[in-house]
Amino acid sequence: MSKDKMINAHVTETGESDYAVAIEVSGHTIKGDEPVNDGGGNLGPAPFDLLLAALGECTAMTVRWYALQQKWPLDKVEVSLTFQNIGKEGVFEKHVTVHGEALSDDQRQKLIEIAAKCPVQRTLEGELTIRTA
Repeated sequence: MSKDKMINAHVTETGESDYAVAIEVSGHTIKGDEPVNDGGGNLGPAPFDLLLAALGECTAMTVRWYALQQKWPLDKVEVSLTFQNIGKEGVFEKHVTVHGEALSDDQRQKLIEIAAKCPVQRTLEGELTIRTA
C-alpha cells in the first residue's frame, strides 16, 4: 500500500447470526462472524482471524515483492501464524518458509529478515491512532 493511500471499509450486521457482518472493502465483500462457542454462527472469520490473516498475507506479499525486485529465484513463500491474547497483550508468532532450490543461504536469510518488515507488522508494532466518532 502506498504511504498516503486511504482505505475505506464498511461493516454492516446481516442478521444471519447474533454477530454476523458483511465487510465491504476495496471492492470485496467478506462475511465475518464469531465462532459458535462465542455466540455466533461461524459464518466467516472472527475479527482476530482477519487480523492474523492480514499479517500473514502482508508478510507473504512483502517477501514476494522483495524477491521480484532482486530477481531472486523464489518459487513460493508460506507463512504460518498464531495469535494468543495473554492478559492485556497479544502475542503473534510467524513462521516463514521460503521455497526455491536455487536460493542461496544468504538470500534465504535476507528474505526472512524482509518478512519482519511488512507494512502490517510495522503498523502493529508502531504507534496507532484510532479515532471513534
